[in-house]
Amino acid sequence: MKGFLQALDTQRWDDHRYYHQSRINQSLHFVSAISFMVAYVFVFIDPAIAGLIGWGISMVTRQAGHFFFEPKGYDHANEASHEYKEEIKVGYNLRRKIVLMGVWAASPVVLALSPSLFGLIAPGTTAREYVHDVGLLWFALGVAGLLFRMLQLFVVRDVGTGIVWVCKILTDPFSDARLYWRAPCFLLRGQLIDPAPNKR
Repeated sequence: MKGFLQALDTQRWDDHRYYHQSRINQSLHFVSAISFMVAYVFVFIDPAIAGLIGWGISMVTRQAGHFFFEPKGYDHANEASHEYKEEIKVGYNLRRKIVLMGVWAASPVVLALSPSLFGLIAPGTTAREYVHDVGLLWFALGVAGLLFRMLQLFVVRDVGTGIVWVCKILTDPFSDARLYWRAPCFLLRGQLIDPAPNKR
């Protein structure tokens, strides 16, 4: 258990210091964290709503921070190039995120073209049912994305790394809320970049 917690702490720390230096990105992660917590509640009430919140709010804000605001140049704080960080990224690096977000964006179109999802589901007949089906599809995509990368990590790294990564992802909303709740305040003061991203 001690080894698991240490590995979890290492993944979480590397994720913070390498990929969350922008105060805008941190602020967006705080918004994402809160909305993910709401989505977690809806998993037990209506997974479709959880999927709509998780992807429509949480993932959009989270990934917008990475794509548009996180520095892509040489990381002087950690003495690492952007290319190096992308290569060692345990989870979804930017290239893999583009694929994942592309599948997410295309999925409502696929559902509109085939309301039965090629015979897998009962087709919705109203706009409300279509939106509900999109939510369920997004929920399933989230689960599939987690499992797919976990299995990849089993192969390219080891089983322990994959299990730790899934636990990290599932608990990120709580960790991010704790880490980044002050980021909007720093941003309002004009601080665009965390001056010490590699300091605990």
